[in-house]
Amino acid sequence: MLSVLLFSCNDKKAEKIAVAKAYFDKAKVDTTGSSFYYFNLAKNAYFEGNDSIEAARSLVNMAIIQESKGDYYGSIETSLEANRCLEKKSDSISRLILASNFNNMAICSSYLYSFEASINYYKKALQYSNNEENRYMYYNNLGSALITLKKYKEAQKNINLALQTKDSLNYAMFINNMARAKHYDNQNYNPLPEFYKALEIRERNGRDENSSYSALANYFFYSDKKKALFFANKMLNTAEKNNSIEDQLQALQKIINLNPGHYLQYFEKFQALNDSVQVSRTKAKNQFAAIRYDVEKKNADNQKLKADNSQKGINILILLVALILAFMVIIWYRKRQTTLKQENEIKIKNDQLRLSKRVHDVVANGIYQVMTKIENQEDFDKETALDELEFVYEKSRDISYEKPESGNDKKEYKDKISGLIASFKHEGTETYTVGNEAEIWSGISPFVFDEVHHIVRELMVNMKKHSQASRVILKFERTDHLVKIQYTDNGIGIPGDMIYKNGLTNTGTRIAAIHGEITFDNKSETGLKIYISFPIS
Repeated sequence: MLSVLLFSCNDKKAEKIAVAKAYFDKAKVDTTGSSFYYFNLAKNAYFEGNDSIEAARSLVNMAIIQESKGDYYGSIETSLEANRCLEKKSDSISRLILASNFNNMAICSSYLYSFEASINYYKKALQYSNNEENRYMYYNNLGSALITLKKYKEAQKNINLALQTKDSLNYAMFINNMARAKHYDNQNYNPLPEFYKALEIRERNGRDENSSYSALANYFFYSDKKKALFFANKMLNTAEKNNSIEDQLQALQKIINLNPGHYLQYFEKFQALNDSVQVSRTKAKNQFAAIRYDVEKKNADNQKLKADNSQKGINILILLVALILAFMVIIWYRKRQTTLKQENEIKIKNDQLRLSKRVHDVVANGIYQVMTKIENQEDFDKETALDELEFVYEKSRDISYEKPESGNDKKEYKDKISGLIASFKHEGTETYTVGNEAEIWSGISPFVFDEVHHIVRELMVNMKKHSQASRVILKFERTDHLVKIQYTDNGIGIPGDMIYKNGLTNTGTRIAAIHGEITFDNKSETGLKIYISFPIS
């Protein structure tokens, strides 16, 4: 089960990563201005897939877009979020992302005139960078920030490290900045050879010419205003072609100061562009905030929907379990009712059998015993017969009230057994009792004696009805733990398969009840021998 759960989790994680990658790839090639939106979606999906590194990469791309649109504070905030994703990461990919992120934070800080912070961020970018060309760029950027703070020597030292670049456009940028640092450090230094060399490289590549035009316009600003105006106009024309609002604003600022005769014309243009830039930046900030809010809200809504669905699933599961339990309880209850009904029926049947057995033992055999006396004893008087019938009556009442038979006097036990056996003596049958002394019954419980009394009576009744015996002997013996009774008659015997069909059905049950044993010996030519033994308890 655990392996199935792990496989399911890994499968969902891979699905989220695949979705995130699709968003990321779409953001990189987007031409509709929706890159920030798709990077944001990618970031959330990477988080859901537990890939904090790629989530950070998405955040850095979002921060760079914000910087390009002038949302510098928002860009730094997004970069800080990316940094939190990469805490305690030391792999090469994480270091590469961190370096790029600190470089972006440094650029934003420069635009916000926080140059000390900018320098610190560039140094951190260098600390994490593991790409040679990127390091050259960071050294150059650090040098440029140091120029702003008038730390020209330190600026030259860092830019000099960047000059090892093999990228021609980067090299043009680096030598241009190096010339600026040297000129600011030493006003006698002529930077024009480097400025023109950088411009030649840039014009040949058709990119970044405005950086050179700006540097040349600034250089000639005080020494040759005509040349300065020339390069300022070149910068404005190129910026208009490239639709670079920032460069247009810088060029117009230079032209306004260099061409007072057309001050109003260029100032109005500058004012209109500047207002447009401010509106554009404000819209960008609001747009980025709205996009993040919208995506986060959708993500929160999705999470809430998932939670609601999960809760619904849990509720359905609970209801299902409750229904199953209720169904099981109903089944158990019905089964229990059936079991109780069966148990009651069995109890009733057992009570009926027990009562039937008691009636047979007490009433039927008792009456039969009295009948035998009346039939076979000439001197048996009426009063005695009535007394014995009264005894049987009382016994039948005891049965109806379930009164236990009382009496545990050992002499009474002896007399009862002797009287019982003697009652079956008549003209054609002699009965003998051997060894029936009071000591035989010492320690015998009333229940055991009662069962033995019934067993002996059943044997005598069976003899009277079926054996045709003229002599019956019951011999009683006692060992340390057993009482033994040997029944012998000289009747016709009982075939083996007829033993329990001759009124002895209850005998085996009674023997089992007192944990005794009974053995029928009917192999002799005449008569029947029965051996009974039971433990003293």
